[in-house]
Amino acid sequence: MAQIIVAASVAYVWIFRYDTITAEFKQFGLSDLTRTFVGALKIALSTLLLVGIWYPTLVLITSVLMGILMLAAQYFHFKIKNPFTKHFPSLFLLILCIYMVLTAW
Repeated sequence: MAQIIVAASVAYVWIFRYDTITAEFKQFGLSDLTRTFVGALKIALSTLLLVGIWYPTLVLITSVLMGILMLAAQYFHFKIKNPFTKHFPSLFLLILCIYMVLTAW
């Protein structure tokens, strides 16, 4: 279930709320190239998390990589002193990634 929540959440934000992502990456001071790379990586990892339902060996490395990206999101939210409401989504997804790592181990 955690795989579906993380995959669906990330895909939703990066596909349907792209304008929000664009504004956040500008606030973070990151380039368009970085935003594009992170977006492609997150969508690919989301896809692999869903594939991991049928091929569980994919879940460990995919959840570790997604967790690293969520940790980076936390760093940038702290860096620009965003309120907790901006931190919460990536924090929740980070916790789910940690859960997936621990259960896939």
